[in-house]
Amino acid sequence: MGTPNFAVASLKRLVEDGHEICGVFTQPDRPKNRGHKLAFSPVKEYALAQGLTVHQPLKMRDGTTLALVRELQPELIVAAAYGRILPEDILQTPRLGSINVHSSILPKYRGAAPINWAILNGERETGVTIMYMAAQLDAGDIILCKRTSIGPEEDAQQLTLRLAALGADALSEAVDRLADGSATRTPQDQNAHTYAPMLGRELSPINWARSAQQIHDQVRGLIPWPCATTVLQDRNLKIYATSIGGPTAAMPGSVLSAGKQGIEIACGDGRSLLITELQAEGGKRMTAAAYLAGHPIQVECHG
Repeated sequence: MGTPNFAVASLKRLVEDGHEICGVFTQPDRPKNRGHKLAFSPVKEYALAQGLTVHQPLKMRDGTTLALVRELQPELIVAAAYGRILPEDILQTPRLGSINVHSSILPKYRGAAPINWAILNGERETGVTIMYMAAQLDAGDIILCKRTSIGPEEDAQQLTLRLAALGADALSEAVDRLADGSATRTPQDQNAHTYAPMLGRELSPINWARSAQQIHDQVRGLIPWPCATTVLQDRNLKIYATSIGGPTAAMPGSVLSAGKQGIEIACGDGRSLLITELQAEGGKRMTAAAYLAGHPIQVECHG
């Protein structure tokens, strides 16, 4: 059971490991782009290419999905970023239980956007957890965890790709343990949990009074959506890439330089941040240098 690209890696590994996939559940097709043409989820695309049977239930609690799952008689349910809450009667159907591939080290960052929030909060390490699913969101007993460091320039999109692969490795190991009876159950410390709620556009505006590192983390954590934003000379800009600059005594938000290296802006901790990639409203994503060629920005002060 899964929907986005993150989940494809886990399904692919189950197929490659030789497991019989009795059914693939994914979110209903959604309208996409300006034409609003219905688009398949990445999991559906991969499943159909493998000749697997795909199910896209609209409701999980009206009894029809439970009947379908019971008819399929799975030994194990594996969920990875499915995007639906599974009722307890479905979770309890398989002989070996129902497990989830979650992209954080639980109990930290339960919820919808753990990868983004780990970066937004300046974490230097994250990972994946394979856990038994429970009625409460992401609160089940842990089978195993795999950890990885977060690169200082790595954005959420790049980290998602790495964690998808790490999750597939962890899942493969966990399924083997379940099959041979060696899987352990470690209860989560329910007092240590944190939540990673869905992202919204209210997170986008950059407050230049924050530190250069915090703003750098904001930019990286909000890729590819909703993106960090700022207004420069009355133009709304999405910011896609930044690097931390040097010391400055200038007022936060002041433009220190604008040239081939990018647009350098003073931050609230006495350091600067260099914008290297951006997108103007109605324009395309480009380097800051390319943007400046058509939209020169006045430098407000030096230092």
